[in-house]
Amino acid sequence: MRINNILQYTEHHRYYIFRDFSLSSLDYKMLSLIYQPMIGAFAVALYQQLYHGIAEGCSGYSPLEPQRKLFLGLGLEMNERSRKHLIDQASKLEAVGLLQTSRLGLPDNADVIYEYELAQPLSPAEFFRNMHLTMLLRDKVGKYAVISLRESFGANEPDELAQAQLTKENISVPFYELFKLNLQSVDNELEQALTEVAPSRQASARSTLATAGIPYGEIILRFPRNSANRRFVERLRGDEEQLAQVNYVAYKYNLTVADLCRLLDEDGIFSDNGQLNVDEIQLRANQFYRQDKKREGDRQRTLARTPVTTSEPFDSEELDEEYEVQEQDYLQVPNQLLGRCDIQQYNMLMRNEPHTRFLQRFFPGAVPDWIERVFERIDLNYKLAAPVINVLIHYVIGANDAQRVTKTFLDAVASNMLVKQIDTFEKAVQYVREQAQVEQEKERRKEAAASFGGAGGGAYNGAKGNGRSGGNNRGTSRKPSIPIVEEGQPASAVSADELEELRKLARKLDGKL
Repeated sequence: MRINNILQYTEHHRYYIFRDFSLSSLDYKMLSLIYQPMIGAFAVALYQQLYHGIAEGCSGYSPLEPQRKLFLGLGLEMNERSRKHLIDQASKLEAVGLLQTSRLGLPDNADVIYEYELAQPLSPAEFFRNMHLTMLLRDKVGKYAVISLRESFGANEPDELAQAQLTKENISVPFYELFKLNLQSVDNELEQALTEVAPSRQASARSTLATAGIPYGEIILRFPRNSANRRFVERLRGDEEQLAQVNYVAYKYNLTVADLCRLLDEDGIFSDNGQLNVDEIQLRANQFYRQDKKREGDRQRTLARTPVTTSEPFDSEELDEEYEVQEQDYLQVPNQLLGRCDIQQYNMLMRNEPHTRFLQRFFPGAVPDWIERVFERIDLNYKLAAPVINVLIHYVIGANDAQRVTKTFLDAVASNMLVKQIDTFEKAVQYVREQAQVEQEKERRKEAAASFGGAGGGAYNGAKGNGRSGGNNRGTSRKPSIPIVEEGQPASAVSADELEELRKLARKLDGKL
């Protein structure tokens, strides 16, 4: 807890508590045997005091109360020494990830309100995967005590199973094979009511994105100690949203832990106040991705490796069920992927996967560089949402029978989506269906025009020819038939009377002149 002035944190300031979990017997055991040796009994007592500020069996927010209640509940006096002591104990809870403290400023009041957001203790498996927490516990109780504590939290696998070489087959039944939902009728009132009365906070959109699964412990363990960005990386421990952003970028561009640490160590990744610059990290991660892909392509050409064939089973690894796709929004599986996935799997991938991974599924080998550069510009410059880009891939590459896969066409479709403000998966699906109807209407018009031209064009030409050949049909032609003087035609004879009339006319004209 960072308090610059001790008068900013007193027993007169108000506070409230938020938690969205309930402690189990395993959590209490973790607090007693694992967390208490690291942070002390008083810090654990403060955690439990905050935990019981909300009734057992409930989650959400506590009422606003003065911090005097905390001081009295912990047996502290109302003085400066007790304030500093409470700040130190809260800082210990924050350092191990059990507490996150925030200060809220009221617009019409100079006073502030403190928020204590509690986090659930880590499970034994998660705790011992975090090396910085394990090393802190080792420094407090010793190496052999850590080994003993780890063994006390788990039951070993039976020897008969551990020694045998068994094959494991997943025979679980998925949800949609057993239950059928009525997806045609959407109850908006129910969704609104569930959202309004929900006791927990609304989860951010980034926290539900796919993740590379890189824990904070591995990042901080490999990150350089003398780096200027280390203080910003250390803040990722308590900022789940930014840590999810980092993991999503690593998943999207296939970054390893070493590549991710090297990326976080560069200038411009963090702002002056420690906020992660998402656009910059995506841009540089994309550069890593393209460099690695170029090296991989050179290596494959050197080793003369054959490309992967489409007969391999459809790979849906690392796809978490993040966003469900309703049945009325399903798009058909393209011909390239028939037999490799069903319609539900395909639409789940299109809804949740990054475009870099989704694009690779349409090509047996490497994706052409110019196609990757086009979608890279659409993602980084146009900033279309990832599901919208995947629907664009489906429309242009997967479901395009005319094979108009060109830079101009891709850019035109993306620009049209931007103009029409297509920013969600559902809007993109509707756009694709509307475009399909427009193309079908164009084909029908072409066929009608072609049939009309074949049947009526000959009759029109015939009538036009008859009008030129005879005077009786002159009315059927749009243009009058003009006689043409042809060479070699014999001159007509002039009689004596006609010749005399012409001479009189000539003399009359000469007299007038």
